Amino acid sequence: MILLVDSGSTKTDWIALNAEGTEIFQTQTFGLNPQVLSAEILTERIINNYELYKHRHDVTHVHFYGAGCGTQKPKELIQGVFEDFFDKAQEIDIKEDTYAALYATTRKDEAGIVCIIGTGSNCSLYDGENIEQKVTSLGYILMDDGSGNYFGRQLLRDFHFNKIPKELAYEFAKQFDLTAESIKNHLYKMPNPNTYLAQFARFVITNKDHEYCRKLIRKGFKLFIEHQILQFENAKEIPVHFVGSIAFYLQAELKELLQEYDLKIGKVLKRPIEGLVAYHKNYMMV
Repeated sequence: MILLVDSGSTKTDWIALNAEGTEIFQTQTFGLNPQVLSAEILTERIINNYELYKHRHDVTHVHFYGAGCGTQKPKELIQGVFEDFFDKAQEIDIKEDTYAALYATTRKDEAGIVCIIGTGSNCSLYDGENIEQKVTSLGYILMDDGSGNYFGRQLLRDFHFNKIPKELAYEFAKQFDLTAESIKNHLYKMPNPNTYLAQFARFVITNKDHEYCRKLIRKGFKLFIEHQILQFENAKEIPVHFVGSIAFYLQAELKELLQEYDLKIGKVLKRPIEGLVAYHKNYMMV
């Protein structure tokens, strides 16, 4: 059994295939980001899934594409978790989520810029053969412009600095616990602070026609374009693809800004898992 896994910080999509490429099952777990989660929590999130636990001894190959897997130590952490759980696996391949986005949006020998804007954000250049990243991510506190946790962070700051219009602030406070105690508890004492911040982004999406939210969306996306996309010299010559929930639900606003920068939008996908399956069937399965 072959497992294809696409994991963000919020959720993880799993698809199991047999040797002929026929789907056996699909399932979903919470996100498996090894930069913000311990081995114990990662294991718990996998073991609590019925399908994965039931088939854990049947898995022969795991292809995992995950947020937080861009450096060696987090990759080794999740590699160890998988080796213990899928104890009969002959191959466990760990790659960062950029590769899943790349495989889902581009074809071989086709150049493009591939962006992820979901809970977090990143950007890579694919020249048709190799991937290039000019910026090393420093995580959700310092990076992730335009992402879900970026919008959540700005909302919370503006709310407590009294910078949100009163009628919008009232609605915001009705929907979420915005007490300082609750916020600090989630940020400093509980796992997945980046996912906690990203949950507030749905308020921005729901109220995207409000002037305050329009300005916030433009600011976040402009920072992403200027800090990430425009770092590549040929950015205006090739399509710019996007994967992730924030890009998907705010694609009209994203497209408008890209046009202002003379950039050409390519594919916009909420999840890359379907394209990932097609890629593996076409290029990696005998």
